[in-house]
Amino acid sequence: MRQSPTSVRFADLSRVCRHYFGEPRQSATSHQTYRTPWPGDPRVNIQNDHGQAKPYQVRQVLAPIEKLKEE
Repeated sequence: MRQSPTSVRFADLSRVCRHYFGEPRQSATSHQTYRTPWPGDPRVNIQNDHGQAKPYQVRQVLAPIEKLKEE
């Protein structure tokens, strides 16, 4: 995903988010909202764009995953 955030399927990104952040807080709309484990209630939002994940959202998901791996 890091090398090519433009070709990530939404279903794959959703699966990764569920693995690292648990079930989405919101999933009935076009967005899925995941809560990260840090104080201040930071969230990760992803959106289905005709079966593909939006590249900027892929990068937004990768940032907290890297932070989790560092801890």
